[in-house]
Amino acid sequence: MPPRDPQDPPSITTLASREIYRNRWMRVREDEILRSNGQKGIYGVVDKSDSAIILPVDGDRVWLVEQFRYTIQARALELPQGSWEEDEDATAEELARGELQEETGLHAATMTYLGTLWIAYGFLRQQQHVFLATGLSPVGTDPDAEEHDLTLHSIPIADFEQRMLDGRIRDNCTIAAWGLYRIWKERQQ
Repeated sequence: MPPRDPQDPPSITTLASREIYRNRWMRVREDEILRSNGQKGIYGVVDKSDSAIILPVDGDRVWLVEQFRYTIQARALELPQGSWEEDEDATAEELARGELQEETGLHAATMTYLGTLWIAYGFLRQQQHVFLATGLSPVGTDPDAEEHDLTLHSIPIADFEQRMLDGRIRDNCTIAAWGLYRIWKERQQ
């Protein structure tokens, strides 16, 4: 089946929308919808501000953060990532630089934009801007209260990739960003 032409009307129409929850990080709404087949339904949507994920690469090593992720009740090793609160107004690169320093204490001489991903568009409306950070130097961390247990790890890229393959790293954002980086890197040669 060919992809939908962006000029074609959507196959789902929003009839009504109501916000059911809001905090400073997200908004949750429930939409009454009408499908093109005439069936009505509801759709739950979580709206979040744009986020950034950063690949801090230093030679043959990559910097990762580990923290307790409440939703899975486990610690997770992942690339530094995060979003501003809804009232923040920053460019994608400013967001990436802020998250890099906040979580790792590193400054990047160069930030290379690799692309933008939708995180989980089945229920979440949030884009994630992907940046490669190189020319790293320490400048000190500035963690949020939510990041009280965050630890920093610098590991060889080969070990990082093996951890993704054997399931020790399962964060979809980390894996997708790394895949985008590998495609970009291959095309640089």
